[in-house]
Amino acid sequence: MTTRATDQTTAGVPFPPPLAFLATLGLGFALHLLFPLHLGRTTALIEALERTGTALALAALVLAGSAFASLRRARTSPFPERPTTALVVGGPFRFTRNPLYLAMALLHAGIATFSNALLPLLCLVPALVAIRFLVIPREERYLRLRFGAEYEAYCRSVRRWL
Repeated sequence: MTTRATDQTTAGVPFPPPLAFLATLGLGFALHLLFPLHLGRTTALIEALERTGTALALAALVLAGSAFASLRRARTSPFPERPTTALVVGGPFRFTRNPLYLAMALLHAGIATFSNALLPLLCLVPALVAIRFLVIPREERYLRLRFGAEYEAYCRSVRRWL
């Protein structure tokens, strides 16, 4: 359950962020069944796409695992519908303020690339737009209220994505 943006105990995001990636990936594969547009046709290109997709998915899993470990060490929840108890700036949070969203985007891209499917890859764009404009601003507003100058300094030193 999410809370309203005016509720200062959580970020008040309108939907669970993984849902954006899962829904658009599912939509992309549904569209791919109707209109099968491929990224590559030759055996060599398909093999390269499979290797690239695998690498992206593995990078996503490593990044997500590292982010979850950092959050666990700080004893704070990765779920935006729960209160944040600590500002995490270590691990992958040193390089990106949103390593879990980046990991989900990499996983989405990896699955679509491995599958040699253009439409699921293109459907990553609406997921990124939804996260960028519907989720991240609410989380940033909440973290600014919760951690003040400490969060502002963090934002000045670490990029939102990469």
